[in-house]
Amino acid sequence: MIRYALACKLDHEFEGWFGSSADFDDQSARGLVECPICGTREVRKQIMAPAIAGTRRTAVSPPDDAVPRAVMMEAMGKLRRHVKETFDYVGDTFAKEARAIHEGTSEERNIYGQAKPEEVRALTEDGIKVAALPPDPSELN
Repeated sequence: MIRYALACKLDHEFEGWFGSSADFDDQSARGLVECPICGTREVRKQIMAPAIAGTRRTAVSPPDDAVPRAVMMEAMGKLRRHVKETFDYVGDTFAKEARAIHEGTSEERNIYGQAKPEEVRALTEDGIKVAALPPDPSELN
């Protein structure tokens, strides 16, 4: 897992965890990375100092806020299982169904499915709350 320092177009700062640099690029391009403060999808990586291993070995304790990969993978797996077990799967009609629920023309319920980046963008611009599922941990190894 890679932890990135991120900022949105309004300069809200937050962190994001990704399986790889390519995962961030892919999710960002598909409009799946959003600011947790304002919801905008215009998010960029901030400059970070890389962790570089030196030639001298010193005992360094991880920071208190460090989250081991196994814990993150387990949490992602639990979230995905919860959604798949308790939400209605609507497939590629997700955007249409989310809008219908928001407008009150469809039964209020939790749903999941697929949507194109432009559909997700349109939903969020209209004030309809959506969130991407984390990647399947088994596909990140």
